[in-house]
Formats: sequence, structure tokens, C-alpha cells
Amino acid sequence: MTTEIGKAAPSFTLPATNGEIVSLQDFKGKNIVLYFYPKDNTPGCTTEACSFRDNHDKFTDLNAVIIGVSPDPVESHEKFMNKFDLPFLLLADIDHAVAEDYECWKLKKNFGKEYYGIERSTFIIDKEGNLQKEFRKVKVDGHTEEALEFIRENLK
Repeated sequence: MTTEIGKAAPSFTLPATNGEIVSLQDFKGKNIVLYFYPKDNTPGCTTEACSFRDNHDKFTDLNAVIIGVSPDPVESHEKFMNKFDLPFLLLADIDHAVAEDYECWKLKKNFGKEYYGIERSTFIIDKEGNLQKEFRKVKVDGHTEEALEFIRENLK
């Protein structure tokens, strides 16, 4: 599976923080901000999640749902969600299969070590389930505003 603007977004079914198994199809009729992040409770990921939290109502006003995905288990997501009062679902992609489908499971380097992990990425999916925008190698500062602006201008 690969991502292509204007085509159907890769489907997924993952455990979520609401205790359910969630699929992309569950959100048909809504715009989706699907963001992949490396790890719960790390500085950049916390800043990103809190920015989405602080702008949650603006996304809701645009008929958009926010969904966070990382390889952390649901239990870790629940603690992260409760600690920072996150009003959106976090999905557990433990085997990183969905991250691979969205091409954001990458070889990374840190302090001379190489390892695979999430490359911070966000995907905007329209009401019909088609991919409309990819943000790759996301820089946290200003990113939420970029996503909001894209939806405002392109997905009424």
C-alpha cells in the first residue's frame, strides 16, 4: 500500500483509547487529521498533541476529527491522554504496519545509532476517505495551524 494524493487513503483497523477497535471507515463523512508521532510523553510529541488539543474546537468546527497514531500500546496512550487531557483518539500501531502503509516508518539516526521509527507525519483525508494532503518530516511549531489552514481552504 502506498499513499497518493487524490486516491483512497490506506485503510486501517487499530485498537484505540476509547476501548474499541477503530477503522478509517468509521469516520466517513468527516475530514480526518491522521497524525503519526514517535512516542508518548516525549517533548516534541507532547507539544504536538497539546497543540492539536488546544485547537480541537477549530477542527471540530470544520467537521474534522483528529486521530493520533504511534507504536505505543493503548495503556501508554491512555496515560498520555489523561495526563494532557487530550480530547481525541490515539491508536496503537504496535507492529507499525499502518505507519508502513503510510510510508512514515523510516530508518532514523540518533547519536550515531540507527533504528527504525516513526517519521513525524500528518495526513489530511477528506469525507470520502481520499488523501488530500501529506505533511512529511513535520516540524511541531506551527504545524497545527498549517493543517487547519489546509482544511479551511480546501475541504469545506
